[in-house]
Amino acid sequence: MTKEHVVVLDIISLSPALLSDKTLTPNIQKLLNEGKHTKIKPVFPAVTGTMQATYITGKPPSEHGIICNGLPDRDYKEVEMWNQYMIPIQGEKLWERLKHEDPSAETAILFWQFSKLTTADYVVTPAPFHLDDKMIQWYDSKPRDLYPRLKEKYGAFDLSTFWGPLASFKSSEWIAKAALDVLEEFGPRLSLVYLPNMDYHTQRFGPESQQAKHAVKEIDQLIGEFVEALEKRNLKEKTRLVLLSEYNFNQVDQPVMINQILNKSGYIAVKQVEGQDFLDLEMSSAFALADHQLAHIYINKEEDIPVVKKLLEETPGIAEVWGEEEKIVNGINHERSGELIAIAERNSWFVYYWWLDNEAAPEFAYTVDIHRKPGYDPVELFVNPKTYKIPLEPERIQGSHGLPARNEEDLVSMIVTGNDIDLPNQIKATDVHDIILDLALNKSKVNA
Repeated sequence: MTKEHVVVLDIISLSPALLSDKTLTPNIQKLLNEGKHTKIKPVFPAVTGTMQATYITGKPPSEHGIICNGLPDRDYKEVEMWNQYMIPIQGEKLWERLKHEDPSAETAILFWQFSKLTTADYVVTPAPFHLDDKMIQWYDSKPRDLYPRLKEKYGAFDLSTFWGPLASFKSSEWIAKAALDVLEEFGPRLSLVYLPNMDYHTQRFGPESQQAKHAVKEIDQLIGEFVEALEKRNLKEKTRLVLLSEYNFNQVDQPVMINQILNKSGYIAVKQVEGQDFLDLEMSSAFALADHQLAHIYINKEEDIPVVKKLLEETPGIAEVWGEEEKIVNGINHERSGELIAIAERNSWFVYYWWLDNEAAPEFAYTVDIHRKPGYDPVELFVNPKTYKIPLEPERIQGSHGLPARNEEDLVSMIVTGNDIDLPNQIKATDVHDIILDLALNKSKVNA
């Protein structure tokens, strides 16, 4: 069954367990009946940056270098969170390989990570301008007039619906409409489309909450509308859909203040400026890049490694602390990785805070500022209605992810429409690259 287009919808936390409840996903069930399903074993860590880089390259983080959602610069003593550029991903990209195999094949990317300066053909990605007193919402697109035309048709994409206290279904809805327009106008062979809706309430209220289940119903409805729109635009018979996910969530109730622990033990250095404790990475002898349920610990002196390891192993909420041997076994032995990697208990997650008194927290801690904070901050999903500030209350978070995939509950789903393919019951995340490539090249039999 030859298809002109392959559209990959990256749906956060779509899992076999969710699909087993057919009342939540009636529209996705229709796609299941028309296609094949397989379970994906995520790489470690099971976080957005790492998983998307794995799908893009077919390699583990030890080879593509995206060791979590943050990247350290050891030379400049800085940590960059949520890098949007393709440059840090090492290795050939999916669309580059596709173009090599078929020079006529084009690729569109909508809101995936690492979309700036990409070699893909069509792009829409956030590119706001940060001024002293405000942020101007804008979006880079390729061609450059693409986003302005989408804005004229659907209204401006509101970045506050993509992340922050106002993050909601509206972001996924806009992205899906844009993906349909790009597909119809340019006809790319492959489209990579990110739909984040299920991420928000699951972190806020936990994976078993009614709010999280409502988010599942919202995304299912969107999928139904997407298929209907394909049919109305005479694109359905020409298009193969691939629904896949990156990670599954764990219910959490124990935040681990890993940098505060390092601070109390004398490893963290701060610059006290105007009553605020700013992190001094140059003078800190150990620092933890906290990202959901893992943390990379960067240690300047080799003799400090065993001491820090013991300190963390004795910390409640930390299940394991990996050294070089464990990093190799788990495919995370890259030069960007920390000297140690801390793994949280299933009900715990890591908080980036280093200050010991909230009165001394830097001002940006109270704002949605994903790039300036040297660690992931899910508390940005909340706001104090009186002060309009982000509350420094990590105990609010009820859902997290990122652990090594060791159990059935850690697996996520991949659905491919059409019965002309063969998929095994379970695949590795590194297999997804080749499956999508074969589909885009119209190879009817896919074997992982």
